[in-house]
Amino acid sequence: MENVSIEDRSESINSLQSTVRKLENALSQMTQNGSSTTLVKKRLKAVSIGLSMLEHVWNKKPHQFTKEELAEARDTITRLFPSIENSYAKSKAGSPQKTLLERRMRALELAIQAIDNSEMDL
Repeated sequence: MENVSIEDRSESINSLQSTVRKLENALSQMTQNGSSTTLVKKRLKAVSIGLSMLEHVWNKKPHQFTKEELAEARDTITRLFPSIENSYAKSKAGSPQKTLLERRMRALELAIQAIDNSEMDL
């Protein structure tokens, strides 16, 4: 985690902030439509925890997550990868979509590392 460049740190935090906003918007729309929101809520919580853990590791911001919350977030984030990788494989080389997905995957990988490191400290 210490070898991550300032640029990668910034891109990762921005990527997860963007992902949180997208999930919040999806949750709002699904709530209005009366759709089931269980999965979106779970993903929102997991990505929010991942973002908090990156900020904890890199910016020394405190966190108050339990070992169980961290483990659940890690599992949920890990389960996001197949669909992201599938979208990545379908996107065109050099496209903004491909760049966004690359950054999102990198950010989520770093979030998992941050969660793993923090779980050891608990």
